[in-house]
Amino acid sequence: MPNIANGRQKVLEYMKENNISVTDLAVAYGVKKQDLSSYLNGKLDNVKGNQIILRIISDYRIR
Repeated sequence: MPNIANGRQKVLEYMKENNISVTDLAVAYGVKKQDLSSYLNGKLDNVKGNQIILRIISDYRIR
């Protein structure tokens, strides 16, 4: 499984810069707040988490 730690970090930075909460993203992507928080912090590293992180990067055009 590829490591997307850099992507996680960029998503977290984007969220901070744009005042986007984990709760808001969790609702938007239909996942539990706790799960999304774990995906973003790297505590839960699985295929579903990676897919969500990549979808957020794509949807918000985070570079």
